[in-house]
Amino acid sequence: MFHLLTSTGAGTGTAGMGSSIIMLVAMLAIFYFMLIRPENKRKKEEEAMRNSVKTGDKIVTIGGIIGTVVNVKDEKIVIETGADQVRIELEKWSIGSNKTAAEAAQAQAKKEQEAKAKAKAAKKAEKNQ
Repeated sequence: MFHLLTSTGAGTGTAGMGSSIIMLVAMLAIFYFMLIRPENKRKKEEEAMRNSVKTGDKIVTIGGIIGTVVNVKDEKIVIETGADQVRIELEKWSIGSNKTAAEAAQAQAKKEQEAKAKAKAAKKAEKNQ
């Protein structure tokens, strides 16, 4: 009887190991798609935003300094802050957000939404006639 219990237990042990490996691979895949991939995508978007900064854009640094870009160099920018027109030279990596680009994107999204609403209203009016 003891021999029968150990032999059936050994058979399920190898099957259990295979399912454990499958679960581990599934957990790693979920981890990649839920954490790593979105983080890499966010980093690429931030890098594109920093590289697209041009003269005249209003930016906010990661330290909270708000200013207008006066000069753009390879890895540095010069911003002008406040009414007294103080100029500060900063590294590009210190840019937190580009308010000018964000406002333009928001205005574009609003125009698209209004266009969709007008098209939907026109379609509804046409259907009622």
